[in-house]
Amino acid sequence: MSQSKQKVGFATHIMAGGIAGMAEALACQPLDTIKVRMQLSKSGLRPGTKPRGFIATGVQIVKRETPLALYKGLGAVLSGIIPKMAIRFAAFETYKNALADKQTGKTSTGMVFVAGLGAGVTEAVAVVTPMEVVKIRLQAQQHSLADPMEIPRYRNAAHAVYTIVREEGVSALYRGVSLTALRQATNQGANFTAYQEIKKLALRLQPDLPELPSYQHMIIGLISGAMGPFSNAPIDTIKTRLQKMPARPGETAWSRITKIAGDMWRQEGFKSFYKGITPRVLRVAPGQAIVFAVYERVRKVIETVQTEEQDTYSE
Repeated sequence: MSQSKQKVGFATHIMAGGIAGMAEALACQPLDTIKVRMQLSKSGLRPGTKPRGFIATGVQIVKRETPLALYKGLGAVLSGIIPKMAIRFAAFETYKNALADKQTGKTSTGMVFVAGLGAGVTEAVAVVTPMEVVKIRLQAQQHSLADPMEIPRYRNAAHAVYTIVREEGVSALYRGVSLTALRQATNQGANFTAYQEIKKLALRLQPDLPELPSYQHMIIGLISGAMGPFSNAPIDTIKTRLQKMPARPGETAWSRITKIAGDMWRQEGFKSFYKGITPRVLRVAPGQAIVFAVYERVRKVIETVQTEEQDTYSE
């Protein structure tokens, strides 16, 4: 069997990224629902009252709408996250290889960051924006799943897409695309750069290991995943409110963004821009831990199978 390291194919990144995305969605969706409700909440505006916290928001959803309500929007997430993760990893590897030094084949830290920015913009335009518009509309509905008489405006992801397109046009699915692209770009720039650098450090500190074990990929993914939310929380909160509201005639995207930001500043103060930061970090950081661990494991399995097949045919 050949010991030379095979170049990882585009299809491998697509498959491994898709499986990793599905695992993340199933594990972390409740935290995302709580985050969205906190970002949309106006609690704490009255004098003497405090904004509803992470645990209180989760308890309220479960009490009023049943535990299944924590998975509202899961259909939209699953239909989007598998292609999102596939595109993210495939785009990142494509950009990273394109930006590598032609003589050494290595990509500098700065170029890894640029590749991450590019991957974030690519996934935002291709998948994330329409997926999040649908997801947020579903998550914002405060109806009880235990009461069949309480009929929501959007019954499921497909019905939400149909209703939004019929009433607001296809462009409504791309509401907030500039903010989403900015958020995803900064997320993935920080995420991939931190992950690659910490991974290289871990391999240098453990020279006897040909590959890092899965638990180390999880720890590195956890650390790198936490960096994005802290750097762009205001962008995410404004984006969430923008995507929940139908557009008014004559309003431009920029005027809506500035109005939302101005109203938040005047009515709710600086802290409102960081609403939902706790569940977002608790969702994104473990989510990235799962994504990177699953991605690395699936990629390794696919590479092993492909190598064995090549060796069998070459005999």
